[in-house]
Amino acid sequence: MPKHSWWQRPHWPEYGSELLGTAFLVFIALSVVTLTFGSCSPLATALPKSSARRLIAGLILAASGPLVAISPLGKLSGAHLNPALSLAFWLQGKMHPHDLAGYLASQLLGAVLGAGVAVLVWGAWAASIQNGVTAPGMGYSIWSVMLIEMGLTCLLVLAIFLFLSNHRLMHWTPFMTWLLMAFIYWLAAPISGSSLNPARSFGPALVSWFWRDQWVYYLASPLGALLAVGFFRSLNLVGIHDVLTAKLFHAPRYRCIFKHVKAPQINTNQDGKLIIPRERT
Repeated sequence: MPKHSWWQRPHWPEYGSELLGTAFLVFIALSVVTLTFGSCSPLATALPKSSARRLIAGLILAASGPLVAISPLGKLSGAHLNPALSLAFWLQGKMHPHDLAGYLASQLLGAVLGAGVAVLVWGAWAASIQNGVTAPGMGYSIWSVMLIEMGLTCLLVLAIFLFLSNHRLMHWTPFMTWLLMAFIYWLAAPISGSSLNPARSFGPALVSWFWRDQWVYYLASPLGALLAVGFFRSLNLVGIHDVLTAKLFHAPRYRCIFKHVKAPQINTNQDGKLIIPRERT
């Protein structure tokens, strides 16, 4: 392969897409939580039961990731929007190390940007929910929160891998993640805050300068991703094939920077004719 200067080797458009996508995800998440559980919530009177409001909040905020995935930003970068998911793809051999570093940095910066904008927009409303900082629920030990976050991250990553390993299911991955994340939020938000994403926890924590028990969110999700990769590889013994792509919504006409891509991809040569490249290595 030809050598590149350090500023040419990274894939800046993909990193920028991850930054903007993660900022959008965090902004929507904090905005929805603010409007459903903040002081003077417009839904509090209509729906006094928190479980009903939590279900509505889960359905709305969980849609932000899939919306990014099917947008031009997501079709370019793959819409990981989560360091744990990028780590899982790297462990599965789908990402170059420099792209992993670029994605992680972009996701963390995007989360800070999204949280900062949400705090500026909602002001006192956001402050009434501690600016969306994830924290253990009352009465739950830190270790139970860690197990919940680790187990649910494992479930999410494993589900994504299973869908992306099947040609018929792969295009339904955004829809699956929407329903799964909505259910996870409704179920686990009172226990752990349903982060499952170190960037989502890092952004509000940095903006609020609140670090109590935050280490659990930065450790549990990567461990859950590691477990998911191990479980997925064990499924090879029963006929489950490798992940076809590292994009949550693979659009053939968008370039793909990932390794060992087996999903269809269409590019053009110098004459403008369509070509289908072989598997990337």
